[in-house]
Amino acid sequence: MFESLQARLEEAIKRLRGQARITEDNIADALAEVRRALLDADVHVEVVRRFIEDVKAKAIGTEVKGKVLPEQLIVKIIYDELVSIMGTTKSELIHAPAPPTVIMVVGLQGSGKTTFAAKLAALLRKKGQQPLLVAADVYRPAAIEQLKTLASSINVPVFSMDGADPVNIAEESLHYAKKFARTHVIVDTAGRLAIDDTMMREVESIRERIKPQEVLFVCDAMIGQDAVTTARTFDERVGVTGVVLSKLDGDARGGAALSIRLIVGKPIKFVSTGEKLEALETFHPDRIASRILGMGDIVSFVERAQQEFDEAKAAELEEKIRKREFTFEDFLEQLRMLRKMGSIRELLGMLPGMDKALRNVEIDDRAFTKIEAMILSMTPQERRNPRIINGSRRLRIARGSGTTIQDVNRLLKQFEEMQKLMRAVTTGKVKLRNLPAMMGTPWKRS
Repeated sequence: MFESLQARLEEAIKRLRGQARITEDNIADALAEVRRALLDADVHVEVVRRFIEDVKAKAIGTEVKGKVLPEQLIVKIIYDELVSIMGTTKSELIHAPAPPTVIMVVGLQGSGKTTFAAKLAALLRKKGQQPLLVAADVYRPAAIEQLKTLASSINVPVFSMDGADPVNIAEESLHYAKKFARTHVIVDTAGRLAIDDTMMREVESIRERIKPQEVLFVCDAMIGQDAVTTARTFDERVGVTGVVLSKLDGDARGGAALSIRLIVGKPIKFVSTGEKLEALETFHPDRIASRILGMGDIVSFVERAQQEFDEAKAAELEEKIRKREFTFEDFLEQLRMLRKMGSIRELLGMLPGMDKALRNVEIDDRAFTKIEAMILSMTPQERRNPRIINGSRRLRIARGSGTTIQDVNRLLKQFEEMQKLMRAVTTGKVKLRNLPAMMGTPWKRS
């Protein structure tokens, strides 16, 4: 996330290394590099201008006290300004005084509206709510089927009407929601490849008819400044209440995230960071600023772990480790929990300093699929007691999992080493609860 921008900002900050204090002369080159980095990231030129002016005004003449270095001070100032232009605090969903809360999802075709609608429904359901998805995109081929497929995987109903007008579909969905006590209605509207008057009139009509509490504009974070222009147009015509940044796990340059709040004046409410329906996060400006500056996001990491964390199972796991009874079956369960949290690169990137360390490292999540396949190719007896896995058994496991005997040997060796490490842990000094068992190194230098 923001790897290119992060690297450029690091280079700019290095220009202050070794300086005794911040002056107008020595900060000029650093800020020139920061300006180029932001423009290359497709940040809106007005945002760049304001950002540079504010950083310069706060930096020049600021006394560097104690052991604080000028480069450390400038990082703090840049961090504060990043948080400021992205909105300072997180923005919560607006809820209706009485259910259902109506949420209208708008945006261009291909921006990820339908996937976001399903992700939001999954997030609400996890919080104990009863959402209803509404298929109001009757133009895009297979849009309704896509929504139904996604919804079935999270056990959320979809309201649709064959041959009906999108405005009527949206209106009738409210009656359905009230009848069946749904707490939230999420309306997936149609998009186009570009803004046109027909699309805008339709979303205007839907908004007028259903009077939603939220109109969330979904934009592709990879298109940078163009997303800001589109968001502003939707806001002028429909009245956007919040923005969702999709595909933030891709090669996002950062322009949209750093520009929308200031230029459009609407808060970013969610960021979508992957294909899985669990890959949706509330937007926290301070956490994103930390990631941009390579300081990690340990709070989000812990929150993701807590979502998958089962206290009773964790206590049981800790007891097994204490008694030296940790098996491949336990490891498989922990591995699956880890994979639910997201991609390994994304998770490691949340740890301070890891973004920089992994910049030239290719991480392959498929390695974990291979490990899972090898464990599933073992018999229950072999998973509980790997010592019985002899040569013929290793050959069978390799053939059953589509791997090699060398892969199986490596897995068994690493598991043995992990068990030794666990036996070396002194109970009481290290708590193992909520720490998914990790084994092997599924990445390589690129």
